[in-house]
Amino acid sequence: MKGINTLGKVITKILEVFHWVGAALMAAATVCSAAAPGWVKYFVGFDAKECCGANLNVYGFEVNAPVVNGSADMKTFLLFGIGAVIILLFMAMVFRNLYLIFKASENSTPFRKGNVRRFKEIGIFSISVPVIGFIMSVIIRLVIGVDFAEISINLGGIFMGIIVLCLTQFIVHGTKLEDEVDGLL
Repeated sequence: MKGINTLGKVITKILEVFHWVGAALMAAATVCSAAAPGWVKYFVGFDAKECCGANLNVYGFEVNAPVVNGSADMKTFLLFGIGAVIILLFMAMVFRNLYLIFKASENSTPFRKGNVRRFKEIGIFSISVPVIGFIMSVIIRLVIGVDFAEISINLGGIFMGIIVLCLTQFIVHGTKLEDEVDGLL
């Protein structure tokens, strides 16, 4: 079990750091899309084609931005970037909480009150990712127009969040049982 715990801590920490860095780079690209559109290519790579537009995607929040003068429409990219930064930050928090669960459980039981809170947060963040995608898609459609931007959202995060919140109830029950056993000893 110790090997799995160590592996879990390493993987979740790496994924957490990648998401923080990704959020920072996406924030820089988003700012550049408004201030210096020519610099966006230094932060993100996308293929903009006249026929199909530029496909922008993060965790199932997908926007097909129209091509204007040979490059992706920066207003669409700006709005996509705002949603992408928020989504990447939420996913960084999911991996941070997973890391903290592994760390708190390495020398003791996972049935601790702090872990219950972390599991709930993972569920909430997982549900929030497609919700943010939906909200940003509505905003993009209002600002850009229905005819210009194609948008799709993957709702899988909602189901994963519900599953995690349901599993949290088992952790709550295990925590209560462990507290009762500790009280008997």
